[in-house]
Amino acid sequence: MAYKSRVSDAVVRRLPMYYRHLKELEKAGVVRISSQELGERMNLTASQIRQDINCFGGFGQQGYGYHVSNLRERIGEILGLHKQYHMIIVGAGNIGRAVANYAGFAREGFNIQAIFDVSEALVGIDVHGILVQPMEKLESWLATHDVDIAVLSVPKGFAQDIADTLVQGGVRAIWNFAPVDLVLPEDVAINNVHLSDSLHILSYRMNEKELFAAIDAAKQS
Repeated sequence: MAYKSRVSDAVVRRLPMYYRHLKELEKAGVVRISSQELGERMNLTASQIRQDINCFGGFGQQGYGYHVSNLRERIGEILGLHKQYHMIIVGAGNIGRAVANYAGFAREGFNIQAIFDVSEALVGIDVHGILVQPMEKLESWLATHDVDIAVLSVPKGFAQDIADTLVQGGVRAIWNFAPVDLVLPEDVAINNVHLSDSLHILSYRMNEKELFAAIDAAKQS
């Protein structure tokens, strides 16, 4: 039977937003905040804030609000940020190198252990202190190392085969930047990042007013 999360995807997608805003509030010295104030900051209703947080238990008091540091810490635990994760990157192109060079991941417990690529031009280069290894070493490397998360930034045609190798090697989650939706076992977590989707959404937002103006004009004609 397929595993079904107790929490909706929409709520899960908002959790990192809560964590980021609470971290900013904590840094600014804010001790307590109401659901109304937090909602205004995040462009959500107070009711939505309370519903989301109540999915994981009650962390606030009526008329008293939320303790910022405590709620930030609790949401961090829900997100698993109190743990350390071993990561690898498969694909040392622009996206792979950008991920490797971002120091913020390590500060949050996401530690990159190795980088692999098929290109002879990239194998052997140093990316943020890690030498890129040839792709043919991936399978044997996985056999001797524990990997929690793999960053997959390879061309579409290679993504599924490499993902299968990663899963067989014990990888528990894949952060997929390849422009394809992968087929994976249900116990392997995946987050597909399609960069063009974000641009398409921006394009829609820019043209939304004209779109509905045209629809309204068509209805009146």
